[in-house]
Amino acid sequence: MSFYEYPFSSRYHQLPGGHLLHYIDEGQGPVLVFLHGNPTWSYYWRNLLSALSKRYRVIAPDHLGCGLSDKPQEYEYRLSNHIANVKSLLDELKVTDLTLFLHDWGGAIGMGYAVENPTKVKRFVLFNTAAFPSQQMPKRLSLCRIPGLGKVAIQGFNAFAWGATKMATTRGLSPAVRRAYLSPYNSFRNRIATFEFVQDIPLSPRHRSWGTLQRIQQGLSQFKDHPMTLIWGAKDFVFTPHFLGEWQRRFPRAESHLFPNAGHYVVEDAANEVLSLSQDFLERTADGPQR
Repeated sequence: MSFYEYPFSSRYHQLPGGHLLHYIDEGQGPVLVFLHGNPTWSYYWRNLLSALSKRYRVIAPDHLGCGLSDKPQEYEYRLSNHIANVKSLLDELKVTDLTLFLHDWGGAIGMGYAVENPTKVKRFVLFNTAAFPSQQMPKRLSLCRIPGLGKVAIQGFNAFAWGATKMATTRGLSPAVRRAYLSPYNSFRNRIATFEFVQDIPLSPRHRSWGTLQRIQQGLSQFKDHPMTLIWGAKDFVFTPHFLGEWQRRFPRAESHLFPNAGHYVVEDAANEVLSLSQDFLERTADGPQR
């Protein structure tokens, strides 16, 4: 199966439960790990993967249920399990001293991995994401959590993934790029994770993933001296500049880059600028955190 602007060789890692996790592993050199959110997949990182693989080893998995990974119907799609899946893959690949590129749900998942494996993570590049509790939820997302309605809309009509191709970008996507984003989510069964990710947003202590997110939040401060850059699309109606401000408060030494005309898919809306910023950051911070 081929996708526009996605010239990578597919690899698969068997998770402890037997499910297959799809991932990209290209290039040689210092390791960069890219974790996507919902409802994207490793395709979101394609331009960065192509460019950065010339000087770095780039690894980009599809979370279980997403992209080209297996989409089990009885699996418990929760934050702790996604973190465990990333750990399983990276342990198998025996990578250390890695840099995390995180977007959307990739922020909580990646920071969860970092908190549990702090000696392995060297630097952070964050895009429109969070790894701490928040009560802010747009009405459009809240509607997707209404029992019955959310399942019909997301799994039945693919409203979440289709809507994201329209609302998450300000520049718009070409028909070929839109098809590539939507292709893995072409049936009710294949949209299981896009639905479950929305249900797994922890808004109160009663939620199953609240404790996991709290532990991640409590562990963030250990990375205060790690190089970090924040790249943000200001026209994101989910991860608004409020979330950028929270990252800046927690990591006052982090570099920040706000793109006023970019949306949630900032890597699409400001592709050239994001690549340039990423390359510059990686070159300047090659020595990693101050110890």
